[in-house]
Amino acid sequence: MDTQNSKTLMTQGSISKKIIFFAIPLFLGNLFQQLYNTADSLIVGNFLGSNALAAVSSSGNLIFLMVGFFNGIAMGAGVVMARYYGARQTERLQCAIHTTVAFGLAAGVALTAVGMIFAPKILVLMGTPAEVLPQSVEYFRTYFAGSLGFVMYNIFVGIHQSVGDSRHPLIYLIVSSCVNVGLDLLFVAVFHMGVGSAALATIISQFVSALLCMRHLLKAPEEYRLYFHKIRFDLPMLKQIIANGLPAGFQNSVIALANVVVQTNINAFGKMAMAGCGAYSKIEGFGFLPVNCFTMALTTFVSQNLGAKEYERAKKGARFGILCSISIAELIGIVIYAAAPLLISAFNSNPDVMAYGAAQARTVTLFYFLLAFSHCIAAILRGSGKSAIPMVVMLCVWCILRVTYITVTVHFIPDIRVVFWAYPLTWSISSAIFLVLFLRGKWVYGFEKRKD
Repeated sequence: MDTQNSKTLMTQGSISKKIIFFAIPLFLGNLFQQLYNTADSLIVGNFLGSNALAAVSSSGNLIFLMVGFFNGIAMGAGVVMARYYGARQTERLQCAIHTTVAFGLAAGVALTAVGMIFAPKILVLMGTPAEVLPQSVEYFRTYFAGSLGFVMYNIFVGIHQSVGDSRHPLIYLIVSSCVNVGLDLLFVAVFHMGVGSAALATIISQFVSALLCMRHLLKAPEEYRLYFHKIRFDLPMLKQIIANGLPAGFQNSVIALANVVVQTNINAFGKMAMAGCGAYSKIEGFGFLPVNCFTMALTTFVSQNLGAKEYERAKKGARFGILCSISIAELIGIVIYAAAPLLISAFNSNPDVMAYGAAQARTVTLFYFLLAFSHCIAAILRGSGKSAIPMVVMLCVWCILRVTYITVTVHFIPDIRVVFWAYPLTWSISSAIFLVLFLRGKWVYGFEKRKD
């Protein structure tokens, strides 16, 4: 085995080092992404005003709704590729890589058409205010004109991560982040081009990162090198990729819809509640980055080791990843709990805003270990090819049960703390279900009996 492959292969060497060294670049990459998303909002809000900022914000859930679906498919493709990489089945790995790239190209074109054509109607259905609607449509259409860039970036990153390489995507994301912020300042602050230019800066930066990823794959070790002449659909492989990715994609989309319903209930308590809860959500986004990275690392680790039939190693890695995730999550939760008023005041010092944000933080943060546990088990199940199980659990508990609880309870107890408590309650239920599934061990045993 060559040196490059030995660095990325997760079926050999220290379990803790492999997982941690894979997770660190993921954390740094997600941190940069979070920072430049925040920079987008700061630049638009400061130079174009509140309506432009509202236009960008109103498109956020819709963008996640549509992009999240294709990201789920890319995640499923990554599981398939990691399995073949771990099993050293080069021919099948090559087939999976080139089928995934073909799917990404087709999906990028389709998403461009859907976004450009249906943007106004969807934004109206979402109740976007009339004074914000023109700028929302401009931002949304410009963003989705570059669908091919962000779809292919996610596809290429999925290929890198499936073979255990999280370092190169980090480098390309840092470059992309700098390009995005620089173009934002140039288009918005210097040329005053309007809200659509913020989306234009984003899609240019995504194409830059996608091209950098592609360039590296064209020169990668032969085992997972990209060849233009091999890009085509292999129908049996495509079915396998979609079977693994469709549950995650569907889950992402439906959870996004559920979040819209939850946000509607928060909005009913007024603009101070909206501001306070919005500030808390940004803090939570930064605070939970390490956990997200461990869960992504777990999916790749489990996929590769089950593919290599290293079942005991997969189990040990799963236990290590869970322990790290829930420990880090709880430490983060304690820090946010203690510093909640100070952290919220960084966004807005209004006493009411601080009160709402701190109230939400001090309701949910001490239960972060439950959220981390649920995400870890979901990642392990996806890595073992059982992505339908976390989809069903999360849809039933995090979507249907959460929305039903809030809708019914708020009607009888009109207190925003009812909304806040929905999260710890549903995290507890999903964790209990996932614990049973994990202890029974069928995520491994089913794979042991499966014949490739």
